[in-house]
Amino acid sequence: VSSGINAEYGRPQEMRKLKCELGISEGADGSALVEQGYTKVLVSVFGPHECANRNTRNHERAIISCSYNLASFGSAIRKKKMNTDKKSTEVGVMIQNTFEAAVMLEKFPKSQIDIYVQVLQGDGGERCVAINATTLALINAGIPMKDYVCACAATVYQDSVLLDINNLEESSRGPLFMLAVMPRTDSIVQLQLDHRLHNDHLDKVVKETIQGCRDIQVLLDRQVKEWTVEAAAAYEIKPRV
Repeated sequence: VSSGINAEYGRPQEMRKLKCELGISEGADGSALVEQGYTKVLVSVFGPHECANRNTRNHERAIISCSYNLASFGSAIRKKKMNTDKKSTEVGVMIQNTFEAAVMLEKFPKSQIDIYVQVLQGDGGERCVAINATTLALINAGIPMKDYVCACAATVYQDSVLLDINNLEESSRGPLFMLAVMPRTDSIVQLQLDHRLHNDHLDKVVKETIQGCRDIQVLLDRQVKEWTVEAAAAYEIKPRV
Protein backbone atom coordinates (compact mmCIF):
# COMPACT_ATOMS: atom_id res chain seq x y z
CA VAL A 1 0.00 0.00 0.00
CA SER A 2 1.56 3.27 -1.03
CA SER A 3 0.53 6.80 -0.15
CA GLY A 4 2.98 8.70 -2.29
CA ILE A 5 6.20 10.50 -1.54
CA ASN A 6 7.17 13.07 1.06
CA ALA A 7 8.99 16.35 1.25
CA GLU A 8 12.45 14.97 0.53
CA TYR A 9 11.21 14.46 -3.03
CA GLY A 10 9.74 17.95 -3.27
CA ARG A 11 6.08 17.30 -2.33
CA PRO A 12 5.79 18.38 1.34
CA GLN A 13 2.17 17.43 2.04
CA GLU A 14 2.36 13.86 0.81
CA MET A 15 3.27 10.83 2.85
CA ARG A 16 6.09 8.35 2.71
CA LYS A 17 5.46 4.96 1.17
CA LEU A 18 3.42 2.83 3.59
CA LYS A 19 3.33 -0.98 3.75
CA CYS A 20 1.36 -3.15 6.18
CA GLU A 21 1.16 -6.82 7.12
CA LEU A 22 -1.22 -8.35 9.65
CA GLY A 23 -0.97 -11.55 11.66
CA ILE A 24 2.72 -12.25 11.14
CA SER A 25 3.77 -13.10 14.72
CA GLU A 26 3.07 -16.70 15.67
CA GLY A 27 1.85 -17.07 19.23
CA ALA A 28 0.50 -13.53 19.50
CA ASP A 29 -3.24 -12.89 19.60
CA GLY A 30 -2.72 -10.10 17.10
CA SER A 31 0.24 -8.56 15.30
CA ALA A 32 1.15 -6.09 12.59
CA LEU A 33 4.25 -4.94 10.75
CA VAL A 34 4.11 -1.40 9.39
CA GLU A 35 6.71 0.34 7.27
CA GLN A 36 6.55 4.07 6.57
CA GLY A 37 9.50 5.08 4.47
CA TYR A 38 12.52 3.43 6.06
CA THR A 39 10.91 3.20 9.50
CA LYS A 40 9.75 -0.32 10.32
CA VAL A 41 7.78 -1.29 13.45
CA LEU A 42 6.47 -4.67 14.60
CA VAL A 43 3.69 -4.79 17.21
CA SER A 44 2.42 -7.91 18.98
CA VAL A 45 -0.69 -7.97 21.15
CA PHE A 46 -1.55 -10.54 23.82
CA GLY A 47 -4.90 -10.68 25.53
CA PRO A 48 -7.29 -9.91 26.93
CA HIS A 49 -6.11 -12.30 29.63
CA GLU A 50 -6.19 -12.51 33.41
CA CYS A 51 -4.14 -9.82 35.12
CA ALA A 52 -0.68 -10.98 36.07
CA ASN A 53 -0.86 -8.85 39.21
CA ARG A 54 -4.14 -9.09 41.10
CA ASN A 55 -3.40 -5.78 42.82
CA THR A 56 -3.50 -3.89 39.53
CA ARG A 57 -6.67 -5.38 38.03
CA ASN A 58 -9.73 -3.23 37.56
CA HIS A 59 -13.14 -4.75 38.28
CA GLU A 60 -14.86 -2.48 35.77
CA ARG A 61 -12.53 -2.55 32.76
CA ALA A 62 -9.38 -4.02 31.31
CA ILE A 63 -5.97 -2.45 31.79
CA ILE A 64 -3.37 -1.93 29.07
CA SER A 65 0.37 -2.36 29.41
CA CYS A 66 2.83 -1.35 26.69
CA SER A 67 6.49 -2.16 26.20
CA TYR A 68 8.36 -0.10 23.59
CA ASN A 69 11.82 -1.08 22.42
CA LEU A 70 14.16 0.38 19.82
CA ALA A 71 16.47 -2.21 18.31
CA SER A 72 20.09 -1.14 18.82
CA PHE A 73 20.87 -1.96 15.19
CA GLY A 74 17.79 -0.21 13.86
CA SER A 75 18.48 3.45 14.58
CA ALA A 76 20.44 5.80 12.40
CA ILE A 77 21.55 7.67 15.53
CA ARG A 78 23.31 5.94 18.42
CA LYS A 79 22.35 7.21 21.87
CA LYS A 80 23.41 6.39 25.40
CA LYS A 81 21.56 3.37 26.74
CA MET A 82 20.23 5.24 29.78
CA ASN A 83 18.68 7.95 27.63
CA THR A 84 17.28 5.38 25.21
CA ASP A 85 15.69 3.35 28.04
CA LYS A 86 14.11 6.47 29.54
CA LYS A 87 12.69 7.54 26.19
CA SER A 88 11.40 4.04 25.47
CA THR A 89 9.56 4.01 28.80
CA GLU A 90 8.01 7.40 28.05
CA VAL A 91 6.87 6.33 24.58
CA GLY A 92 5.43 3.10 26.01
CA VAL A 93 3.36 5.08 28.52
CA MET A 94 2.24 7.44 25.73
CA ILE A 95 1.03 4.53 23.59
CA GLN A 96 -0.73 3.00 26.59
CA ASN A 97 -2.56 6.27 27.34
CA THR A 98 -3.46 6.70 23.66
CA PHE A 99 -5.20 3.35 23.38
CA GLU A 100 -6.88 3.55 26.76
CA ALA A 101 -8.96 6.28 25.11
CA ALA A 102 -9.81 4.14 22.07
CA VAL A 103 -10.17 0.50 23.18
CA MET A 104 -13.54 -0.58 24.64
CA LEU A 105 -11.95 -1.64 27.91
CA GLU A 106 -15.29 -1.94 29.69
CA LYS A 107 -16.00 -5.12 27.72
CA PHE A 108 -13.15 -6.95 29.49
CA PRO A 109 -13.31 -6.31 33.26
CA LYS A 110 -10.55 -7.74 35.43
CA SER A 111 -8.44 -8.36 32.32
CA GLN A 112 -5.16 -7.15 30.86
CA ILE A 113 -4.04 -6.38 27.30
CA ASP A 114 -0.30 -6.42 26.61
CA ILE A 115 1.20 -4.47 23.71
CA TYR A 116 4.79 -5.12 22.65
CA VAL A 117 6.30 -2.60 20.23
CA GLN A 118 9.62 -3.32 18.52
CA VAL A 119 11.16 -0.68 16.29
CA LEU A 120 13.15 -2.76 13.84
CA GLN A 121 14.38 0.19 11.81
CA GLY A 122 14.15 3.87 12.62
CA ASP A 123 14.22 6.74 10.15
CA GLY A 124 11.90 9.22 11.82
CA GLY A 125 8.29 9.10 12.93
CA GLU A 126 8.77 6.02 15.13
CA ARG A 127 6.04 7.08 17.58
CA CYS A 128 3.52 7.56 14.79
CA VAL A 129 4.35 4.31 13.05
CA ALA A 130 4.13 2.50 16.40
CA ILE A 131 0.62 3.87 16.98
CA ASN A 132 -0.51 2.95 13.46
CA ALA A 133 0.92 -0.55 13.84
CA THR A 134 -0.71 -0.96 17.26
CA THR A 135 -4.09 -0.09 15.76
CA LEU A 136 -3.71 -2.88 13.19
CA ALA A 137 -2.41 -5.36 15.77
CA LEU A 138 -5.41 -4.73 18.05
CA ILE A 139 -7.79 -5.16 15.11
CA ASN A 140 -5.96 -8.37 14.19
CA ALA A 141 -6.46 -9.57 17.78
CA GLY A 142 -10.20 -8.92 17.52
CA ILE A 143 -10.17 -6.32 20.30
CA PRO A 144 -13.03 -3.82 19.82
CA MET A 145 -12.16 -0.13 19.48
CA LYS A 146 -14.26 2.99 19.09
CA ASP A 147 -12.39 3.84 15.90
CA TYR A 148 -9.03 3.51 14.23
CA VAL A 149 -6.27 5.47 15.93
CA CYS A 150 -4.01 7.05 13.32
CA ALA A 151 -0.95 9.18 13.97
CA CYS A 152 1.03 11.61 11.87
CA ALA A 153 3.89 14.01 12.58
CA ALA A 154 4.67 17.34 10.97
CA THR A 155 7.18 20.15 11.06
CA VAL A 156 7.43 23.60 9.50
CA TYR A 157 10.16 24.53 7.04
CA GLN A 158 10.19 27.91 5.31
CA ASP A 159 6.48 28.40 6.06
CA SER A 160 5.60 25.02 4.51
CA VAL A 161 4.17 22.13 6.52
CA LEU A 162 6.10 18.88 6.02
CA LEU A 163 4.09 15.73 6.84
CA ASP A 164 5.23 12.25 7.88
CA ILE A 165 8.77 13.46 8.37
CA ASN A 166 11.91 11.34 8.27
CA ASN A 167 14.95 11.39 10.54
CA LEU A 168 16.73 14.10 8.56
CA GLU A 169 13.68 16.36 8.74
CA GLU A 170 13.25 15.63 12.47
CA SER A 171 16.88 16.68 13.04
CA SER A 172 16.36 20.10 11.47
CA ARG A 173 15.61 21.58 14.93
CA GLY A 174 12.26 22.83 13.74
CA PRO A 175 9.02 22.22 15.66
CA LEU A 176 8.01 18.54 15.78
CA PHE A 177 4.23 18.23 16.06
CA MET A 178 2.60 14.82 16.51
CA LEU A 179 -1.12 14.02 16.58
CA ALA A 180 -3.01 10.78 17.11
CA VAL A 181 -6.61 11.02 15.97
CA MET A 182 -9.75 8.91 15.75
CA PRO A 183 -10.60 10.01 12.20
CA ARG A 184 -14.36 9.47 12.08
CA THR A 185 -14.89 12.22 14.65
CA ASP A 186 -11.47 13.92 14.41
CA SER A 187 -11.12 13.26 18.14
CA ILE A 188 -7.56 13.95 19.26
CA VAL A 189 -6.36 11.24 21.64
CA GLN A 190 -2.69 12.22 21.75
CA LEU A 191 -0.79 15.44 21.04
CA GLN A 192 2.91 16.07 21.47
CA LEU A 193 5.04 19.07 20.54
CA ASP A 194 8.82 19.11 20.62
CA HIS A 195 10.35 22.59 20.34
CA ARG A 196 8.44 25.81 19.85
CA LEU A 197 5.78 26.29 17.20
CA HIS A 198 4.86 29.84 16.22
CA ASN A 199 1.21 30.63 16.79
CA ASP A 200 0.85 31.81 13.18
CA HIS A 201 1.55 28.26 12.00
CA LEU A 202 -0.56 26.37 14.55
CA ASP A 203 -3.90 26.22 12.73
CA LYS A 204 -2.30 25.16 9.45
CA VAL A 205 -0.15 22.49 11.12
CA VAL A 206 -3.13 21.03 13.00
CA LYS A 207 -5.27 21.01 9.86
CA GLU A 208 -2.61 19.35 7.70
CA THR A 209 -1.70 16.80 10.36
CA ILE A 210 -5.33 15.77 10.90
CA GLN A 211 -5.68 15.34 7.14
CA GLY A 212 -2.54 13.20 7.20
CA CYS A 213 -4.18 11.01 9.87
CA ARG A 214 -7.29 10.68 7.70
CA ASP A 215 -5.16 9.64 4.72
CA ILE A 216 -3.41 7.01 6.83
CA GLN A 217 -6.77 5.68 8.06
CA VAL A 218 -7.86 5.09 4.46
CA LEU A 219 -4.73 3.02 3.82
CA LEU A 220 -5.02 1.05 7.06
CA ASP A 221 -8.70 0.35 6.44
CA ARG A 222 -7.92 -0.90 2.94
CA GLN A 223 -5.32 -3.26 4.37
CA VAL A 224 -7.74 -4.54 7.05
CA LYS A 225 -10.39 -5.26 4.41
CA GLU A 226 -7.86 -7.13 2.26
CA TRP A 227 -6.77 -9.17 5.27
CA THR A 228 -10.41 -9.87 6.18
CA VAL A 229 -11.14 -11.17 2.69
CA GLU A 230 -8.04 -13.38 2.75
CA ALA A 231 -8.83 -14.72 6.23
CA ALA A 232 -12.47 -15.39 5.30
CA ALA A 233 -11.40 -17.20 2.15
CA ALA A 234 -9.12 -19.44 4.18
CA TYR A 235 -12.13 -20.50 6.29
CA GLU A 236 -14.57 -20.38 3.36
CA ILE A 237 -16.59 -17.59 4.99
CA LYS A 238 -18.21 -14.79 3.01
CA PRO A 239 -16.98 -11.54 4.67
CA ARG A 240 -19.07 -8.43 5.24
CA VAL A 241 -16.78 -5.57 4.19
